[in-house]
Order: sequence, then structure tokens, then C-alpha cells
Amino acid sequence: MDKNFQEEEFTQIIKFTPPLHKQRHQFVKDLVEKYKPKKVADLGCADCSLLWMLKFCSCIEVLAGLDICANVMKEKMHTLSPLPVDYLQPSERSLTVTLHHGSVAHKDPCMLGFDLVTCIELIEHLEESELKKFPEVVFGFMAPSIVVISTPNSEFNRLLPGVMLYRHPDHKFEWNQAQFQSWALETARCYDYSVEFTGVGHPPTGMEKVGFCTQIGVFVRKYPPTGGSVQSEKPAEAVYKTVFKTVYPSLKDEKYLQNAVISEVIFTAQIIKHRLMSKREEYDDDPERKSKFQPSMDCFSDSLGKLVVEKNMEPFVSGNEVYIPLATIFSFPKVNRLCGTFEKLCKLIAGKVTLSSDGSAVMFNIEHENEEN
Repeated sequence: MDKNFQEEEFTQIIKFTPPLHKQRHQFVKDLVEKYKPKKVADLGCADCSLLWMLKFCSCIEVLAGLDICANVMKEKMHTLSPLPVDYLQPSERSLTVTLHHGSVAHKDPCMLGFDLVTCIELIEHLEESELKKFPEVVFGFMAPSIVVISTPNSEFNRLLPGVMLYRHPDHKFEWNQAQFQSWALETARCYDYSVEFTGVGHPPTGMEKVGFCTQIGVFVRKYPPTGGSVQSEKPAEAVYKTVFKTVYPSLKDEKYLQNAVISEVIFTAQIIKHRLMSKREEYDDDPERKSKFQPSMDCFSDSLGKLVVEKNMEPFVSGNEVYIPLATIFSFPKVNRLCGTFEKLCKLIAGKVTLSSDGSAVMFNIEHENEEN
């Protein structure tokens, strides 16, 4: 069930810009950009729209979603899969995305170790028995550094035409500001968290006391969790069912790194060769300059890195072969960044790129090129 559909139907008269659900997602994204968490879990992820937004945050390496309704996740989980461009241009970071089917009232070891846990428009869907277990699962067992909880502010409902009791037929309750803050403060006290209150969806001018349409509590853990207590509660078996998992191509994976390095080495060597041959042709056309021809990196444009290199790093032509020293190629910023060390460069291209007999230079045979020209 789409948690946003009926609410947006009511709130469109207020004309929230952007729409309220997008404001909630942007709030989470801003927190991610501020705190740079590596592992983020979205409880009650529904259609995965928040996870889809967060997968573009470069700091995140692990994303997990949990929902009680597997069908809703399955309808949209394809949006979390890598695109062809992700394989053509692998990211420098690793990213794993996993979706689980289960209840937030149950503990599962797969949800341990997260930096940020989001519960966006979730708690109002919980039965009373589930709500009682929720704090212990999230704050006691999972114990992330930060927890974000958003829920409707019932005081705002009188401004929403058509709302008789609750904004959504699946809501089990909707709290006013005092009720939410009382619950949040008590939860924070029990589990050693601090909490700050804010929200999205401003009320009309002159009605500020009504508060935000969506009220938000941001919980920050005061102390690192005691590993012993968490481990002692760790269940023997997993209770969630994994319905989706994907690992994005990454340059941290050597097979993708090797492909990227080989492509960059060949591309760089081809540019250097082209510049070298163009300069050579200029000298061939001018007899007076031909005798003075000494290929050097000075002939390359500023876009090639403004390199200052030793003589033994200069490319040269011998017969029908052009030699581009690996030391020269390694000096280019992108190749250097990809490989890290010269030894790594040599290892990654070994057997994949044509090299000189001593392995010190990329070699091109220009005999066929001359025949074609």
C-alpha cells in the first residue's frame, strides 16, 4: 500500500512545494550529506523510493530496506538494480543494496551495524503490540548512531479537507505534538539517545502553533553501544526473508578495476602516440627541422597533464614501432589514481596490453596504419 497516495490527495489543496513525501526524503538526504553514514537502513521502505534516492549518495556503501509487505517492494525493487552505465563506468565506491521482508517488531542480525536508520511514516502503521517492541528492536538491538522517525501531526489534520479521523486507512493512531514528543523523549532516555524535534510541511501564516504537517524526531546515540549486550541478544537464526540483493560494480573489485585501467592505459597511450606522430610529420615535411627532430613531451598540450618528465620517459619511434613508456602513462592523474602504485599498473595490464620486450613501454605497430593511409 502506498503510504503517500491518500495523504497527497488531502494535502494538494495546501499546495506543499515540493510535495510532502519529497520534503521528507530530502530531509533524510540532507542528514546523509551532513553525517556521511556508510550504512543506512530504511524501515518500512514500501516502494523503495527513499532507497532509490539514497543510492546516489557517494558516502553510502550499504543500503537495506525492510517492509512487512513483500509485494510492494517487489513491484519497485528493479529501480535499485545497476544500470548499463554502472558497468561501463564503475564507481570508486562499493554499494550493496538488500531488501528484507519482515516486521520491525522482530530482531534479525542482518540489521546490526548500521550508522543511520530511517523510519519515515512507519510507526503510525504499527499495532499496539508492535509499537511496544519497536523501541527495543531499533534503539536497543540495532543501536545505530542516528535514528530518524517521522509521523503525521494530528493537530494539522483540521487543515486538511476530507480528513475525518486519520490521513490513511491503515493508520492505527496519529499523535499530536505533545504525544509524539513525550514518547520520543522517554524512548531516548531509556536507550541513551538525545532527540531533537523538527518537521516538514509548514502551516499557513498565522497558524504556526499547529506545527509541521509531518513531525520528525532525530535521535543521536550518546555513547557507543556495548558490544557485549548487543551480541548477547543476537538471535540464533535470521527471521527476515531476503527478497532482493544487488552488488554494484565497483573499482574496489579487481576485475572492474583491471578493465578500467586497461581502457585508460590504451586511451592515454593512443593520445600520446597521435601527438607524437603528428609532430613527426611536421618535421618530415620540413627538411631543415627534420634533422633537429627529437620527440619530447613538450609537444603535448596542457590537457595532457603539463607533465615534466625525465628523458627516459619520452615516447619514441623505432622503425614501424611506437613506444610509449609506462612511466609516462603512469604520470597521468587518472591512471595514477586508479592504480596507486607503478607496480600495480604493471600487474593489472600484464598480458592484456602489448608491451616492449622489457615490459617498460606500451608498443604500437604503425605499419598497417601507414598502409591504410
